Amino acid sequence: MTDESLKEEILINVTPSEVRAALLESGILQEIYIERSARRGVISNIYKGRVSRVLPGMQAAFVDIGLRRTAFLHISDIVRQQNGEGDSDELPGIRDVVREGEDVLVQVVKDPLGNKGARLTTFITLPSRHLVLLPGGDSVGISARIEDSEERERLRDLVSGLLQEAGLECGAIVRTVAEGAAADELRADLEFLVKLWSVVQERCSNAEVKSLIHEDLSLPLRVLRDLVTSDVEKILVDSQADFEAMHEFAETFLPPVAPMLELYQRRRPIFDLHGIEDDIRKSLDRKIPLKSGGYVIFDQTEAMTTIDVNTGGYVGHRNLEETIYRTNLEAAVAIARQLRLRNLGGIIIVDFIDMEEPEHRAKVLQLLEQSLASDHARHQISPVSPLGLVEMTRKRTRESLQHILCDDCPSCEGRGFVLSAETVCFEIFREIIRQSRQFEFAEALVLAHQEVIELLLDEQAPSLATLEEQTGKSIRLQPEALYVQDQFDVVLM
Repeated sequence: MTDESLKEEILINVTPSEVRAALLESGILQEIYIERSARRGVISNIYKGRVSRVLPGMQAAFVDIGLRRTAFLHISDIVRQQNGEGDSDELPGIRDVVREGEDVLVQVVKDPLGNKGARLTTFITLPSRHLVLLPGGDSVGISARIEDSEERERLRDLVSGLLQEAGLECGAIVRTVAEGAAADELRADLEFLVKLWSVVQERCSNAEVKSLIHEDLSLPLRVLRDLVTSDVEKILVDSQADFEAMHEFAETFLPPVAPMLELYQRRRPIFDLHGIEDDIRKSLDRKIPLKSGGYVIFDQTEAMTTIDVNTGGYVGHRNLEETIYRTNLEAAVAIARQLRLRNLGGIIIVDFIDMEEPEHRAKVLQLLEQSLASDHARHQISPVSPLGLVEMTRKRTRESLQHILCDDCPSCEGRGFVLSAETVCFEIFREIIRQSRQFEFAEALVLAHQEVIELLLDEQAPSLATLEEQTGKSIRLQPEALYVQDQFDVVLM
């Protein structure tokens, strides 16, 4: 399926404390964006911060911008590298660039993730519909998704000319939606961004340290600015107030987008359309079934995400190699969708089922690339490794869907498993022996989960009787409904 055949639709669901935006391609949910009023993201926000600590060994500094955790600023986000090869030896020492107690104007490029603070940069960027202004830059970049060489050259010359015409010593990035844009549209965008940068500079000079200088747009307006392309046919909003705000914003800055907006007024919840709520719930599952009978396992960890493909109940109709190939093809499409839907970022390792034919490996990799073609996050896929693994990276800026919607399980504390009932029984035995050697008591009361108590009364009853005989102590059992499986107490009576 090519990109041209995909028709997109955006649904926006608004409640007093949460806004959700769903991007659908041909009626299938591909991406979900969630913004909660109590925990709004801070990406693209600009702060006047203060350097609280400089770490020469890491070539970085911690900056207090008024958030709960200090933010992280690396030397590469302060000084541009000349060779462009990422060699940190070419950069000056961090202490030569910033000092503790110094005030800096910074922008957030990554939300706080887990126990990590926000990631910062001093290279400010200000986006509009068609352009991104780079106040500290000196060149014009073109979105890689604009593939036509003549159009790329036209846009580069046009924007370079507009910057010179305005007498600006800065750079710009031409966004994907600018393909085919007229000079007047780009000029209007540039004028708006220049005014905005002037406002940011003025606010910074008057603001107190550790204060917010410029806040990015709310989610509904960001959707209009960043997600609406020529493929989008319709934008449904279920809030009258947000619909009016979006319509006013579109008429002012994005006139072609205004006709796409529709107020959704039906009784059926907007996210019940196309089964979006079900898709969100399924995207939190570890195991994703494939239509053929195979399945894909997602394991998200702090360091990376691993993805394992299995044939499951799919036996095919020809031979083993064909069965594996078909399963991997189906998995490639499913994986691409889940990466976008779950918003998985960082290092990703995909373990496709081993294929003997080089042609099959190439086609699976090609399909994975094609399926990620419309992904809004920048990604890079490496060739199949000697171990048969596909290594890839996907830019991580905001938290994954799992981190937004879920907490660690209080029973297993995020491990993903609890001790078996049998293991807990043996731990109870050892604890009773330990206590009998240290203290004098007539009876031990064991409080544990119902399954553990049942096992002690059934399979482990002979061992329990032997333990009473060895210790000379009476052992009484009591189930506790509020205990988890690997939780127990031994009370001495």
